[in-house]
Amino acid sequence: MKTKSFFAAAVAVLGLVATSAASAHAKLESSAPLANATVSPAPSQVRLQFSEQLELPFSKVKLIDEKGAVVEPSKTALDDANPKVLVATIPTLHSGAWRVQWSTVTRDGHKVKGQFDFRVK
Repeated sequence: MKTKSFFAAAVAVLGLVATSAASAHAKLESSAPLANATVSPAPSQVRLQFSEQLELPFSKVKLIDEKGAVVEPSKTALDDANPKVLVATIPTLHSGAWRVQWSTVTRDGHKVKGQFDFRVK
């Protein structure tokens, strides 16, 4: 009887572990510029590194200045060396506060989005 109970408990624990791993979503691990950083000179790219591989056709980045003006990247691509890194080439930014808004879909089909701020000195 104890063997059956142990087996049932082991199966339940494995099921919980598998479910939590399967429901995990990609996370933004790092960015350049860093969130809340003050940079000088203005960056020519925004680099976003995620915990999972990305689907480029479903990945977007835009920057918004403190007056609400939107700046779109001239090019968005995955880093050739790392498909977890999204690179947005941007025009020259004026000094002031900027917000980066991003959204992407990972290889497992999950959509994630977020934002962070930085300043150009």
